[in-house]
Amino acid sequence: MSLVRLSSLPYAVVLRRGWLLPCLFMLVLAGCASRELTPIDAPPDRAGISMERALILSHAQQAIGTPYRFGGNTPEGLDCSGLVEMTYRAAGIRVPRTANEQFQALPKADAPRPGDLLFFGERRKATHVGIYRGNGQMIHAPGNGRRVVSVPLEIDYWQARFLGAASPAP
Repeated sequence: MSLVRLSSLPYAVVLRRGWLLPCLFMLVLAGCASRELTPIDAPPDRAGISMERALILSHAQQAIGTPYRFGGNTPEGLDCSGLVEMTYRAAGIRVPRTANEQFQALPKADAPRPGDLLFFGERRKATHVGIYRGNGQMIHAPGNGRRVVSVPLEIDYWQARFLGAASPAP
């Protein structure tokens, strides 16, 4: 059997071929059912994340460039734990206010996933927190006179001070 172009057949012939329309319909349905909604520019380790994590990451990304403000937790100014509080609040998740309170209270994670929290400090006290972006990157509010940025985690500074990760988002 050879394939024919529909435009070359009269309408009545297309209707008489009872197999043609159902087959086309099934092809359209199969195409719709097999697609997955994944942004083209999303890193591979963001595939399949929850809506809450997507919101956290989106709000953290939007916060890049926001000036640092001690005690800040609004788009006008953020400190590290304020960035976490603001982005998690946007996803409907309440977290403690300070980095150390977050470190002590939130469920630990062995291997961070995008949207998880990364804690840094001395011994067992967290003095800094950032949001794991995926692909070895963290979004955080670095300190006075600076702005929220995304940084690579392979830097020795972060490696030497890493305390652990927490996963409060589903």
